[in-house]
Parts: sequence; structure tokens; C-alpha cells
Amino acid sequence: MATDARTTAVGPDAGGAGGGTVGPEPGTVARIQRRTLSLLCVTQVIGGVGMTIGMSVGVLLAARLGGTAVSGLVQSAAVVGGALLAVPVTRIMRSGGRRPGLVTAYLVGAVGGTLIVVAAATGWVPLLFAGALLFGGGTTANLQARYTAVDLAEPTRRGRQLSLVIWVTTIGAVTAPNLAAPADDALGWTGLPPLAGPFVVSVLAFVLAAGVLLVLLRPDPLLTARRLAAAGPGSAPGAAGVGPAGTPPAGRGDGLRAAVRLLRARPVARLGVAAVAVGHLVMVGVMTMTPVHLGEWHSDADVLRIVGVVLSLHIAGMFAFAPVVGWLTDRVGRRAVIIGGTGTLLAACAVAGTAGHDTVRVSIGLALLGLGWSGTMVAGSTLLSESVPAEVRPAVQGLSDLTMGLAGALAGALSGFVIQTAGYPVLNLLAAVAVVPLLALALWTVPAPPSMSAA
Repeated sequence: MATDARTTAVGPDAGGAGGGTVGPEPGTVARIQRRTLSLLCVTQVIGGVGMTIGMSVGVLLAARLGGTAVSGLVQSAAVVGGALLAVPVTRIMRSGGRRPGLVTAYLVGAVGGTLIVVAAATGWVPLLFAGALLFGGGTTANLQARYTAVDLAEPTRRGRQLSLVIWVTTIGAVTAPNLAAPADDALGWTGLPPLAGPFVVSVLAFVLAAGVLLVLLRPDPLLTARRLAAAGPGSAPGAAGVGPAGTPPAGRGDGLRAAVRLLRARPVARLGVAAVAVGHLVMVGVMTMTPVHLGEWHSDADVLRIVGVVLSLHIAGMFAFAPVVGWLTDRVGRRAVIIGGTGTLLAACAVAGTAGHDTVRVSIGLALLGLGWSGTMVAGSTLLSESVPAEVRPAVQGLSDLTMGLAGALAGALSGFVIQTAGYPVLNLLAAVAVVPLLALALWTVPAPPSMSAA
């Protein structure tokens, strides 16, 4: 009967408060968490390749088809698409769990990549931007995976386990820009135009990631957390996403309106949202136009290779040190890491903005930019997740990603116009100005939520 008890408590697709109230066998939650983390690590690598190999050449493709002034809009379209998709994806997660939400996001991204390939072949710019809008589904999936990692995490390990899922993206994301040119060459026999090949790889990667999650993400961690909450407060001690005994599944009343009301009432949750949004705004604004800036003094023959190296260093800054950032988040506190991240973003803007035509200094600035993003993303996401009740957590997380995406979209949309009219240094200056309010908010005394173990 032990097996039956375990299945009753944490059945593969259990959700809500239904089912039995027998707690899981000792170690069951830990095994589910280890399996979930392992699976997320694999799909993050695959999804990281898919997202980064396409977007590393997306601005160049847009500049070739529509001109420099609108080139930043392709990045903005992808960011907006990812942000808007966060709303229906989190709605799917509230009712069906993490698995169907992540699968849906990846498949939407695959459709978008297909449209971009068609746009490159036909030269139809509106189709390029429509495809980029859907292509943002890959970003939605990659970002929501970080929350999936802490559904069943212990409080003292939330930062590290969330950062682990961010970190493994390094494996795919750092290498992907350098695979863009080989992918283009390898698919030349198909007759596809230049810069279309990387998006073919993106489509294949997204479909593969969706298939792996559809088959293997069982039991669903979010639905398991809800079932354990219904089984009693001792069923999953300290697990993120587990509320008081009898917590009902998130319903229609726990959507974006409830999330907005909760953020108004909780300053510490607002800090988490602001850290994620502002860090992303600064990162997207500067990173988006860096390939165009590099193209101003490098030949067409060299620009893909140089952009690949520079973006690899930037992405390494974003992801490679995430475990250290996560450890610091658990060790010294969420707000301290947010403050450190904002300081690093300011340093990045200063270095990149004063680099001129020095490619090495631009590379250092982009690496610092990624590191600052990592600090605000890991600490902000951890702070947000533990600052809100379990029943509205998916909605608040979705609202945070929507805010983050729209902030990044605004930065991407304006970056092309700024660099064309005022130049790359002014773009970095404006990005630095945007960081100042976040630094002030983080330095302001904010009461820590009771659930935090290391704030």
C-alpha cells in the first residue's frame, strides 16, 4: 500500500486539493525535485541553443531586410511576444501545471522560427516581425523554467536551485552564436538566403525541447506541490509553492488582477519585480545594438565571427556565474545581491559607452552587462517567488515576466533610433540613468517576508 499512498499524494498529474491526504514516503519530494532539476537542465541547454542562435543574427537579418533604423524592432518583437505569451502560459500552468505551459511556449517559438525563415526567403519584412513575435515563446519557456525549479525547493536552497536552471543555459547559449555561421554554411545547399540557417536550427531545438518535456516532466512539480499542500503542512516542509494545508488550486480569481493587488500591498514583492524588469531593460537595450555598433567598423566577412565572440562573452556573464550569484542570494541576502547587480550594470554601461572602436573594451562591457543582469534576475526572481502566497504565485510570476518583457521591448524598440541619431555612447548613458531608480528602491528599507530564510 506504500506505492498507493505515494501515488495518491503526488500522482503524475495530480492537481488542486483533490485526492487523498496521505503524505508522501520519506524522500519522495526530494527525488521528484532532483528529477525535475535534471530534466530542466537538459531542456534549458536545448532551448538556449534554439533561442540564442536565432537572435544572435536576428538584428542583422532585420537590418538587411528593413534597414538599421528598424533593426532593433525584431528584438523588440521577440521580447514583446515572450512577454505577452507569459499571460496565457501562466494561465495554462494555473489550471494544468508547468508541463503543458512550457510545451505550449516552445511550440509557439517553433512556429515563429518557421515564419522567420519564410520571411528571409521572401524578403517580406512584416512576416519577419510576425515571426519574431511568436519566436519569443522560446524566451517564455526558458524564463518560466526558473520558477519551475523552485516549486518544490527547500527555502535555504531556492536561490541556488533557481540559479542552476539559469546557469545550464550557458552551455547552449554561449556556444550558439558561434554556431550561427556554420549553420548558415551547412544549410546553404537548401537555397536559403544568408542568416536564415540559424533559425532552422532554432525550430528544431524548440520542437525537441517541447517533446522532451511533454513525455518526461511527470509528475508535474506545481501540481505536486498543490497536492502536498492539501495533504498537510508536514508533507513538504519548506517547499516553495506549497501553501497552508487545504490550499485550493489557483482559479479564475487568482489571475493578473489579484497579482496586481498583491504587489500594491507588498513592497518587497515590488522590489523583486522591479529588479527583474530594470535589469532586463538595461541588458536588452545595450546588447541589442552592440552587433550593429560592431558592424560600423568591421567588414561583412568578419562581423559574424566578432559578434559571435562578443555575444558569447556577454552570455557567459549572464549565465556562467549564476551558481555563485545563487549561492550569494541564499547566503548574504536577496537585496544585497540586487544592489550588487545594479552596481555592475552601471559599471557595464560606463565601460561599453566609453569604449569607442575598441572591441576588447566593448567585450568587457558586455560581459559586465550580463553579470549585472544575472544578479538582478536571480535575486529578484527568488525574492518575488517567496514573497507571495502559493495560490497566486503563478499569476504574480507571469505578471513579472510580462513587465520584464515589455520593459525589454521598449528598450529594444528605442535602441535602434537612439544609436542612429545619437550614437552608442548615448545609448549606454540612457541605460545607466534607468538603473538609478532601482538602486534607490533597493537601498530603501523594505521589510522581509516571513517566508524568507536569507533576506
